[in-house]
Amino acid sequence: MVCNISIRAILAGLLIWLTTVFALCAEPLPRDALERYIAPPMSLGEALNDQGVWQLLNSGGAEAGYVFETEPMAPLPGFSGAAINMLVVLDLDGRFLDVQLISHNEPIFVSGLPEKLFYDFFKQYRGHSISDSLVVGSPYGAGSEGSALVYLDGVTKGTASVRIAHESILAATLKVAREKMNGIATGPPAFPNPEYAEDLTWEDLVSEGIVTRKLVLNHEVEAKFADTLWEGDDPEALEYPDEPFLDLWVVDLGPPAIAKTVLSESGFEELQQFMSIATTEEPILVIDTARHGLITDDFVRNTSPDLISAEQGGFPIALRDSDVFIELNPVLPEALHDGAALILRTDRRLGFDPTTEWSLRLKALRAHGSFQPEIGSVELDTTHVTPARFFTRLETVTPSPPWVDALRNRQTDLIILGVFLAGLLALLGLGLNRLAGHRHFTAIRLTILLFVVGFIGWWGQGQLSIATPLAVARTALDGGSYAFLLYDPFSLVVWGVTILGFVLWGRGLFCGWLCPFGALQEFAHHIGRLLHLPQIEPSAAWDDRLKWLKYIVLAVLIALLFTAPARLDKAIEVEPFKTAITTFFIREWYYVAYAVGLLLSSMVLFKGFCRYVCPLGAVMAIGGLLRGRKWINRRDACGSPCQLCKVKCAYGAIKQTGEIQYSECFQCLDCVTIHDDVAQCVPLILAAKGRKLKMAAE
Repeated sequence: MVCNISIRAILAGLLIWLTTVFALCAEPLPRDALERYIAPPMSLGEALNDQGVWQLLNSGGAEAGYVFETEPMAPLPGFSGAAINMLVVLDLDGRFLDVQLISHNEPIFVSGLPEKLFYDFFKQYRGHSISDSLVVGSPYGAGSEGSALVYLDGVTKGTASVRIAHESILAATLKVAREKMNGIATGPPAFPNPEYAEDLTWEDLVSEGIVTRKLVLNHEVEAKFADTLWEGDDPEALEYPDEPFLDLWVVDLGPPAIAKTVLSESGFEELQQFMSIATTEEPILVIDTARHGLITDDFVRNTSPDLISAEQGGFPIALRDSDVFIELNPVLPEALHDGAALILRTDRRLGFDPTTEWSLRLKALRAHGSFQPEIGSVELDTTHVTPARFFTRLETVTPSPPWVDALRNRQTDLIILGVFLAGLLALLGLGLNRLAGHRHFTAIRLTILLFVVGFIGWWGQGQLSIATPLAVARTALDGGSYAFLLYDPFSLVVWGVTILGFVLWGRGLFCGWLCPFGALQEFAHHIGRLLHLPQIEPSAAWDDRLKWLKYIVLAVLIALLFTAPARLDKAIEVEPFKTAITTFFIREWYYVAYAVGLLLSSMVLFKGFCRYVCPLGAVMAIGGLLRGRKWINRRDACGSPCQLCKVKCAYGAIKQTGEIQYSECFQCLDCVTIHDDVAQCVPLILAAKGRKLKMAAE
């Protein structure tokens, strides 16, 4: 026993040592590997940094967006411990042009669910903006019309992996947006509140600063050109220095209450028609009543005016002519009606916030010389802001952390699981001997195992796997986050109770009571007994040798983790759990044949896979070293002379000496039943006979 514990402890220590020594890092893919993901007429431009961010070029060779991988910037580990790598293509407005899966090692998709489902999931991103609040799943409750959440359909049985991929996409995309896409909004913008009404006059708009006026006199412009080539090139400015050069009026027409005050009825109706089509555009009216004007002779309607620019927060604001007919309210000052006017538009999704101060800049041009004159310019700027009371925002909803969504999705299942596990722990912890001695113990045990197969296994997908410990080891290797464990709270609860069971009973709680595939094998055994099939039981020597096989399998998997991780997912198929539990035997024929073969073998060799092959069982046995007590009662006569418990133990977990091998004990309680039964326990029977003889002698 000391030797066994030492070897297993060495294996456990070796795993811990390896996970702390080795380190892996993700390198961005080379250009030629990425180019095949870009659909013509788009093409890949130059690399923008060393984290795999590239230019996206259009058919004319102009920059059209960005191309990047998620793994170098947001390497969130999946359930294999390795990151899921996606290629993201964004346009310059922060809209997803494409998202494609590059590589992954998610066990459920490697050889389980059709991998096409995983690839198809990413098609849902196309057309959405990074300003949308994208979440995976379904809305809870009735929702809200003002909610900014956009729901993406997950993949049944693969939702946890999909959520990890989604979080990686968002993390990488927002990082690129912050670093490369100046001015792109990453949250819901403000937009005019159509229900807000307020009686206003032009005088109210001016006095409250809702209309901004910028007056620049001729001598002020002349001063800006002082000491330049163009000084003195404007005779009118020299002759009339105190006359206005620019008399600019700026007002945001997005809010209906303001637009009704500024425009005539017909002008207001036309503006509303425009805004019903261009729902994300903010219309801004600019009027100049002086001699500067707003455009040059080369200006084309519905394009960006060449004399006007704007910025907010240090980022440029894209302005274009809206080509909307302008008819001002007749009550406005006559000078405004005679001035040059434009209704400009800008897309709120590109970061423009009308409730935050922004700057409008106009160029004042001068020409020097008659033949091929040289053109010079100075900038005249003003600031403007519209009160927030005229605007509203989509409800700013911060999506719940993925683990919270996972808890909500499994709320009912987790409650049922919690009640079951609490009852099972109480049954085994408080009344274990009473349970073992119950006359219907076998029926009770099989009922519990039936629930484990049906609810925990097939319904809840709570079959634990060696993939999880290996993924934890891989995460320790990469120095990543263990948050992926939270994406499957159902299995995490089972893991938690299993680890608690290590301390109380050793490996037996999970292997004997909570493993769905182990339960299937036990049912197969009972069917074999009912059919009177001959039972195979290896000799004690061979049984002891075969039990070491599972540790060899575990060691091979650990070796692959460090030497050939790409092959690990196939190697894990030594476990039939994915076939028998996760996919209900709906897989390729060879996987099904393997899983069914193991169950058929259990009809003649009691739980042979669990006892001899299962690598998870090896982990459980190592974890069982945490056991703090010997919970199975023994007598001095156990093993010498009595061997009944050893003979009856189908797992071969009792030594010749009567000592329990807890590393091999599956907590079936057969020996507990015998120990407490006066009709079965040989020492109790002999003691009873001794008492009778003594009484007869007296």
